[in-house]
Amino acid sequence: MTEIPEHLRKRAEAARAKAAAEKAESEPAPAEAASGGGEPAGDAPAADPRIPAHLLERSRAARAKSEGGDTAPAGGGGAVAVAERPTAVVPAGPAAGGIPVGAGPGGHTQRLLTVVKSGSIQDVKASPVDKVHTWPHLLAAEFVAALALTAFTTIFSIFVNAPLLELANINRTPNPSKAPWYFLGLQELLTMFHPMVAGVTIPGMGLFVLILAPYMDRNPSNKPEDRKFAVSMFTLFLMFWAVLVIIGTFFRGPGFNFTLPWRDGLFFEL
Repeated sequence: MTEIPEHLRKRAEAARAKAAAEKAESEPAPAEAASGGGEPAGDAPAADPRIPAHLLERSRAARAKSEGGDTAPAGGGGAVAVAERPTAVVPAGPAAGGIPVGAGPGGHTQRLLTVVKSGSIQDVKASPVDKVHTWPHLLAAEFVAALALTAFTTIFSIFVNAPLLELANINRTPNPSKAPWYFLGLQELLTMFHPMVAGVTIPGMGLFVLILAPYMDRNPSNKPEDRKFAVSMFTLFLMFWAVLVIIGTFFRGPGFNFTLPWRDGLFFEL
């Protein structure tokens, strides 16, 4: 048997009491003489439209039975009046008929809490990461960069004339005699320091510092603003070597002497 939840029953009783009070205020009470000197008959409780009538009657009968309400004939007729009592917590025991503590009408202990939609009980959210896969993100960018560099080299070779020179003549040394651009930094150091210092000590110290760089800066971040030490050291090394190459290329003339390219010309061949 389906029972009405306690909160719905209380809400229906409150609605009926309110409707009865409003009806008593709006309509004048009948004269006592018309009723034969007896008490006026109480108005029947208005039915709540939200709850079916058969469920209300079934719940009222079950509640009266569980609370021990007595039934007595009214005026010798065949109608049966059910005496209603306020709901109370009945202690469990033999006297109570084995009804557990806090039981509802008819001894039922089930309560309808709520109805929820079916779904996952875990809220899984993807945490943002600062990593991407090598393919296709990195390899696609490297492939595009390789194509751009190949196109630039092809166009540069079309418009710039760089023929091969004649064979070297040991009896006729060119002046100035310059190393390839990637060795001009070392050649520029030879004009300033002893060959042992310029060719071994300074380059060796630079390579040693580069080897120790990953151990001196162990910051796992790959953002430039978080790697100030590594960025500063690499910038210092790059600018040191780039300045030496630029001076050896554009500012060295005959005899590898210092000159100004806008005054004496450019002594450099590709």
